[in-house]
Amino acid sequence: MNDELESAVWFISSRSNGQADRVEVAFLADVVATRDTKGRERATLVCAPQQWQAFVTSAAEGHFDNM
Repeated sequence: MNDELESAVWFISSRSNGQADRVEVAFLADVVATRDTKGRERATLVCAPQQWQAFVTSAAEGHFDNM
C-alpha cells in the first residue's frame, strides 16, 4: 500500500480557494485515500469507495454543518 500511496495522484477540491487548510484525495485501485496538505508525511486515512461515497453524500446533505 505504501508504494501505491507514494505514486498516487492526489486531488484538492476546486472549492478550497487556495486556503492553507485542505484535504487531498487519491482514488486508488481498491480504496480512497485522504491526507492533510500540511502533514503529507503523517498518516493517511484509507477507506472503501462505498464509505467515501457515504461521507461525501452526508457532507453534501449538511450532516456535518454543526460540528
